[in-house]
Amino acid sequence: MVQKLLVKGNEAISEAAIQAGCRLFFGYPITPSNEIIEYMARRMPEVGGSMTQAESEVSAIYMLLGAAGAGARVMTGTSGCGFSLMQEGMSFLAAYDLPVVVVNVARLGPALGNLDPSQGDYFQMVKGGGHGDYYNFCLAPAGVQEAADLMALAFDLADQYRMPAVIAMDGVLGQMMEPVEFRKPEPRDLPPKTWAARGKRGGPKHDVVGYNLETAAAERRAIMMAEKYDRIRETEQRWEEIALDDADLVVVAFGTCGRIARSAVREARSMGIKVGMIRPITLWPFPTKPIEAALKTAKGILVAEMNMGQMIEDVRLAVNGKAPVWLHRKLGGIMPTTEELVERIRLLAGEVSGND
Repeated sequence: MVQKLLVKGNEAISEAAIQAGCRLFFGYPITPSNEIIEYMARRMPEVGGSMTQAESEVSAIYMLLGAAGAGARVMTGTSGCGFSLMQEGMSFLAAYDLPVVVVNVARLGPALGNLDPSQGDYFQMVKGGGHGDYYNFCLAPAGVQEAADLMALAFDLADQYRMPAVIAMDGVLGQMMEPVEFRKPEPRDLPPKTWAARGKRGGPKHDVVGYNLETAAAERRAIMMAEKYDRIRETEQRWEEIALDDADLVVVAFGTCGRIARSAVREARSMGIKVGMIRPITLWPFPTKPIEAALKTAKGILVAEMNMGQMIEDVRLAVNGKAPVWLHRKLGGIMPTTEELVERIRLLAGEVSGND
């Protein structure tokens, strides 16, 4: 019989990180991610690891840089303005090709905001966030079990492609308690970290370099990064899809909002409405493939978000003008209800069916 534990989202991702081989954690407390640093403080000594509370989020992200440069599996967890403070370091991690995992348990913003759930960090998590021209992996779970499962994947993707990976959560998912089975990750053929600066006496010298002041070399470096990102876009898109075969209307939503939208789509289906759903699991690379495929039959797209409308821009790019795209948004830390989404689906389904 499979044993499941009833745990909070923040605790689940922390334990999953440890089971994925993470032995170093650097961070600074900020609500609603505090259980991550608390859990790591308790568990890391038990597994021969270390948790260090930095004096700020700025210090924490550069501690990650040093540990990752030495080849360690390392992570941090933060929220809101703490994630903002890390963005310069995220840019350096991308430039140095260093694999780390950063969990952002988003809170309402901008500025200090409050502890209510929000998806307002989408642009910052998905579009790089710091200065320069780069991307991070960004994975968006919709439940505690999926959050635990995606931690191992995040570390593997970061190691395989040598780049940062962000786990996009929010306060609801971080504080929610659900049964979790800590599953053994599927093995991936990961490249050895022969580039790491491990300080071996008599061994080869490794320099972890992130920039070059010589223009031609800088261009070659940028082209290599761009080619890597192009490969990732082609091979690493992930999503959940529901009832797309005959859908006239397709709902696109992620994270906690995607969880609510899933219930709304199933209820609308029970009413005879031809509606399907795409829930992006990777926010970057954004899953354009299922949207393009759905448009062979679908006549409209409804995007549901807990922000002013951010993911909708990526949806519109994928749709490329082939169908109308509508937004159902909730602001100020308010989550949409299943009932209001069902009603919006019902109204839009009637509108698209009238376009025959």
